[in-house]
Amino acid sequence: MPATMRAAVLHGPEQLTVEERPVPAPGPGELLVRVEAVGTCGSDVHYYRHGRIGDFVVREPLVLGHEAAGTVVAAGPGADSARIGRRVSVEPGTPCGSCGECRPGRYNLCPDMRFLATPPVDGAFCEYLAVQQDFAHEVPDSLTIEEAALLEPLSVAVWACRKARIGPGDRVLITGAGPIGLVAAQTARAFGAHDVLVTDVLPHRLELARSAGATTLDVSGTPLSEAGYTPTVLLECSGVPAVSNEAIRTVGRAGRVVLIGMGGDEIPLPLSRVQNYELELTGTFRYAHTWPTATALVASGAVRLDSLVSHGYGLAQAERALTVATRDETAVKAVIYPQR
Repeated sequence: MPATMRAAVLHGPEQLTVEERPVPAPGPGELLVRVEAVGTCGSDVHYYRHGRIGDFVVREPLVLGHEAAGTVVAAGPGADSARIGRRVSVEPGTPCGSCGECRPGRYNLCPDMRFLATPPVDGAFCEYLAVQQDFAHEVPDSLTIEEAALLEPLSVAVWACRKARIGPGDRVLITGAGPIGLVAAQTARAFGAHDVLVTDVLPHRLELARSAGATTLDVSGTPLSEAGYTPTVLLECSGVPAVSNEAIRTVGRAGRVVLIGMGGDEIPLPLSRVQNYELELTGTFRYAHTWPTATALVASGAVRLDSLVSHGYGLAQAERALTVATRDETAVKAVIYPQR
């Protein structure tokens, strides 16, 4: 095992450097993972550009990245050494396990959650990562390392579809064809939705949605309010307040609305529609107990993640990965390969 590793470290807005850091020693119950693929997320880009997301501020050097997969290379005290050599997908949040949210199983709401790449917790844009063994999920050989990494954004979609209680017969509207919207469309179909409509303004993303089995609407040409589509479920993935407002107005009676996209702190709420139609409206925050389902969806072929990967970079090119969308409007998901 080498004594040091490379890590891409954020020092402030648009100040990213690749540095040598000590390889972490796995603590009690931890596995050391050689990181082989890390997806870039919108949150990584936001931290890179602005140095903060809401109340989470980069006050000291921070390693970004939380969509990670790799191979177990060492085990800490009390961890299962038989797992050395196995490929894992990393669930990036470690809850306390004993609070009033964790005990009923809502560990995603743990107030003491330590989440990768959320200040002050370092993330996975590095060559090695220590992970609590319960959150290092083994993956079958049929999954590529990229698919193993992207089980994290897929878990966001799985959790949202569970919150929406999507099942056979549902008509699902998904606003926003970014990575989450695209995997949400596939997940909704896998959960039994009768039809799925995805809206966006970018033709290449709408084409990806169609290739995943969804129907699409380019709202730059036809407003959603004129489309004549009445969903039973809305999965709002854009985070744009005006889009959320317009989409909620289309939901049918007793419909369910799940707000996934993160945009402004407030949205205008069409209260009369919510009340008169008895709509259920909820937010969603990360996920809990989703990795087995996400893994099975990919292994079975019900969800395909390979089409999301539009660009790949070595660790030394992490800054290019975070800024690729400014150079290529067709970018969907850049993956960083820390061992390159």
